[in-house]
Amino acid sequence: MSRLLHVSASPRGGASESLALAGVFVDAYREVHGDVVDHYDLWDGTLPEFGPAAAGAKMAVFAGEELSGEQAAAWEALRRVFERFDSYDRYLFSVPMWNTSVPYILKQFVDVVSQPGWVFTFDPEKGYSGLLSGKKAAVVYTSAVYGEGRPAAFGSDHQVPFLEGWLRWAGIDDISSVMFRPNLATADAEAGRRAAYAEARELGKRF
Repeated sequence: MSRLLHVSASPRGGASESLALAGVFVDAYREVHGDVVDHYDLWDGTLPEFGPAAAGAKMAVFAGEELSGEQAAAWEALRRVFERFDSYDRYLFSVPMWNTSVPYILKQFVDVVSQPGWVFTFDPEKGYSGLLSGKKAAVVYTSAVYGEGRPAAFGSDHQVPFLEGWLRWAGIDDISSVMFRPNLATADAEAGRRAAYAEARELGKRF
């Protein structure tokens, strides 16, 4: 049986457009597939920091050195997050746009799990190779002001390139997405919301 993990990056609860859109996807997915769906709220306080000890541990692993003390403890904390993530074969990411990019908590998650031998390998001549091949991801993106074709004063898109670039770098090439990007400052968003919900529902059914 396939297992789906919903990784959510919004702290806004019931006020979150990205969480609502993801909920539509999950409901449709469960109706068709009946598979296990779990939720990893990145704001639940369990995500470890990636600070001096963790950074030192990563470089020590690259150098083939043994870990001890704070570095060993930091590495084990990172490992627990990765093992939880890696135990699923399907992912749903719900991602609001913050300041033209993604919430910092999502970047923290990426930095926590993206370790040598887990998410990637590196060869001095061939470069990086992703280790998460065979998995698939769906992403729901929202933004309150930015939208394709709007003037530069409405922002730029560093949201999709960041996350999809990381997924492909990690070896996940099967990626689907739904976007809800109304200009909430100037327009009625309801028509766009209905269209995005319909798209998320169809994607959830066939994912």
